[in-house]
Amino acid sequence: MLIDLKCNEFIEELASASPAPGGGSVSALAGALGAALVSMVANLTIGKEQFKADEEELQAVLAKASELKEKLMSYVDEDTEAFNRVMTAYKLPKGTEEEKKARTQAIQEAMRQAASLPMEVAECCLEALQLTKTAVAKGNPNALSDGGVAVLMAFAGLQGAIFNVQINLGSIKDEQFVQTMREKKEHVLRKGQALRDEILAMVETKLN
Repeated sequence: MLIDLKCNEFIEELASASPAPGGGSVSALAGALGAALVSMVANLTIGKEQFKADEEELQAVLAKASELKEKLMSYVDEDTEAFNRVMTAYKLPKGTEEEKKARTQAIQEAMRQAASLPMEVAECCLEALQLTKTAVAKGNPNALSDGGVAVLMAFAGLQGAIFNVQINLGSIKDEQFVQTMREKKEHVLRKGQALRDEILAMVETKLN
């Protein structure tokens, strides 16, 4: 599994001529790193007397960030698997009309899955951004820069995942599916951009 590779091994695999893993897996990893940093900020805050008033809220943040981290880590491999299913579908025989029809159906189903998965990644990254807002606002100020990096990583994961949704939608013939996904990605992206800007402004203010 990709997620079990050492950092240098993953980077070398990414740099190879193979098309997978690629940007989708990296987007999921970026989101997982953002969620992990949120957990770090929470862990550096919880249990300290001066932050006692917000401890219950930060415990909830920690639990959710840990859940998102695990989910996004699983998507690192699932994105590559989704890409491989598309490639497998394209290799199906197309000698007869029946084979052509079955191949087209398989390609379309694989493409829908390949678009749906990065959308799930983007939604998880949006949740991570929402948690980051609380971590930056109420977390240990000594970890403020870590919260800032969490924002950048979570949004990078979100934007990267949206790119992957967009590129896959171009090959899907189901107009209703495409329209629904386009509306969803626009909503997620707008919310993510607004959160990113709001939290980064908060980080800058606190740092200064």
